[in-house]
Parts: sequence; C-alpha cells; structure tokens
Amino acid sequence: MAIPAEGVDAIKTFVVDCVLESGGKSCPPTIVGVGVGGTADLCVHLAKQAATRRWLALRRPRGRSWNRPCPAAVNQLGVGPQGLGGDATAFAVHVETAATHITMNPVAVKHAIAIRPARARDFHPARHRIRV
Repeated sequence: MAIPAEGVDAIKTFVVDCVLESGGKSCPPTIVGVGVGGTADLCVHLAKQAATRRWLALRRPRGRSWNRPCPAAVNQLGVGPQGLGGDATAFAVHVETAATHITMNPVAVKHAIAIRPARARDFHPARHRIRV
C-alpha cells in the first residue's frame, strides 16, 4: 500500500525499486505492468493485464501520462539484458488504474517476459509422416 499523501512519485519510486530488486531474475528486457488502485486482488489483476497488454494499446488517459517517465527511469538502472548491464531493462511500462478509497492505495508490479511471436514452416512434408 502506498501512502496517498506521497502521490504519484511514491508509486514511480516503488516501481523502480521493484525492478531494481528483481535485477536479472526477471530475465530482462521485460514489459513491466503496474496496477494501481482498487482492492489488493484487483490491483494484482490490473498489473497482470497491464503487463500482457499490447505495446501501443494505451486505453486510459491517466496511464498514458505515466507511461512516459517510467520506462526512462527503469532503463537508467543499468540492469540490462539478462542482468549483465546496459540500458535496455524494460521495453515498456504499462499502467492500469482503478477507483479506490483515498486511505487505501494498493500498488502491484508484474514483469512479463517480452514474447516475440514468430512462425516456422517446414517445407518437407515427408519428414512428418506418422507411421503406425
């Protein structure tokens, strides 16, 4: 739970601290999903949705304003690919928000491995015959 009086800067600091703490264990470069607000279980669900969302699909205007400074701050950590150093720690930081009570401000961070879709085609059908 973040303290509401600390504002958005506390959430950004929490995200950067989580990425720094995970280091190379999350197999960077990753896509970082952040869930803010709601109840604790909804917040974790929002973080998972944000981490698996398409890169350019920014649905909420508030999340759009947070998505600019967060990747720069995360990439300045120097964790780099596979934790070996560099400036590509995260491809993107997506934020999803939900309505919450002012005294309760849950924040969740989820790392998603950047899955790159690809296709492979085998042009030799004789290799794949099933023999009974």
